[in-house]
Amino acid sequence: MNTAYQSLCARLMMAGVPDARFDAVQLYKFVTGRDPRLDNGPTPDEASSLRVLGERRAAREPLQYLLGEWDFMDFTLKVGRGVLCPRADSEVVCEAAIELLKDAEAPVVYDLCAGTGCLGLGIARHLPGAAVTCVEKSADAWPYLTANVAGTGVQAVQDDIFTYYNRLPSGGADLIISNPPYLTAEEMAHLMPETAREPAMALEAGEDGLVFYRALAQHYKNALCPGGALVLEIGWQQREAVTALLAENGWAEIRCIQDFGGNDRCVTARRPK
Repeated sequence: MNTAYQSLCARLMMAGVPDARFDAVQLYKFVTGRDPRLDNGPTPDEASSLRVLGERRAAREPLQYLLGEWDFMDFTLKVGRGVLCPRADSEVVCEAAIELLKDAEAPVVYDLCAGTGCLGLGIARHLPGAAVTCVEKSADAWPYLTANVAGTGVQAVQDDIFTYYNRLPSGGADLIISNPPYLTAEEMAHLMPETAREPAMALEAGEDGLVFYRALAQHYKNALCPGGALVLEIGWQQREAVTALLAENGWAEIRCIQDFGGNDRCVTARRPK
């Protein structure tokens, strides 16, 4: 009987960790390289490492940070403190962009507020002819982005999206994708413990959660070629506000896509032809 694994499960459950058994399996495999359900138990050194990681997880440090990497679509990304953890719901956003670009031969793509680079890298993996640039301001997120894009052909740029549009050629992009910060001040005050450990810079977007969407709607249309697409991840209650912003700023073919849980998650629009 693997008492170390059972103790780890019990500790995480007691701390209120969601999916405690899953997390315990992942931490055990990370430390030992073995499945705890098929293992007799850890060595003394492994047991010591497990206790340390177990306490950190019980303190609600994100599992992704403890493991140092996380899967997104069909690839693995380096993650850690200072960068937003990739979510499965964002895969819907990436897939929407890939679908919009399916007939383009060598599309030019910008991933704004890129974080780990998950969206830009997902596009590049599925559309090898794409020229993808990931743009990220955060100095804390930057090491993860550069590590993730290394050797992929995807470019990384450290810049601020509130001014970056001034440096883009008019009509030069086929698609702009972004998962910007979009939480309101009220939502920031009621985060899950794990999310509260992620960088506020990647989450908070002013009193109404729309600061970044305003900038994207107002300033990035001219960076796209006529008919070029904008793909945005949104919060589950933001469809009406974001689509209204896009309509007010002259975007066309605005539509919303739901995530795997049936929540509004992605808004797409085009620069009019």
